[in-house]
Amino acid sequence: MESPPIVLASRSDARRTLVESAGLSARFMAADVDEHAIRTAMHAAGHDASAAALELARAKARAVEVASGTVVIGADQILSCGEEWFDKPDDRDTARAQLLRLRGRAHVLHTAVCLLRDGHEVWHHVACPVLHMRTFSESFLEWYLAAEGEAILSCVGCYRLEGRGIQLFSRIEGEQSAIMGLPLLPLLAALRGQDIILP
Repeated sequence: MESPPIVLASRSDARRTLVESAGLSARFMAADVDEHAIRTAMHAAGHDASAAALELARAKARAVEVASGTVVIGADQILSCGEEWFDKPDDRDTARAQLLRLRGRAHVLHTAVCLLRDGHEVWHHVACPVLHMRTFSESFLEWYLAAEGEAILSCVGCYRLEGRGIQLFSRIEGEQSAIMGLPLLPLLAALRGQDIILP
């Protein structure tokens, strides 16, 4: 069976690593979409974070220009804690403030993925892992921010679980790949179900 070409519409290094580690042959193309505008509009219209994450994933998948027959994977993620949605921090001070708001509380990562084939959506999924952040000390926070540096600015929750970020948590519920930005097990099942990869 000759597999159709696959494109991941994302600039995320974590998603790229997940796809490559799973043995998928894919091209990686950054999708040019106004994420802030979509997120703001969805929030203002009363949609929940899962619906907004899925809309962002769809927008990214539709934004890349590909040849006929190409399968496009779009993915995005929104962090919610209570009624508040979080964006990637702009700087270290914003990251510190976000981590203090999350400290001692549980939050949800709404991680959406969709498949487009010839421009038509054939499948989508939203995973919602729950992460319980421990009540860490101020001294730990300062050490963490200094140790992680600019890396935390690329993460919506200001952490990378594959690194020092694991120390922020007391308990985690959900698939590791979904936390990293791509629900890999449901995606692989969908790719097999669509005869895109070997069953």
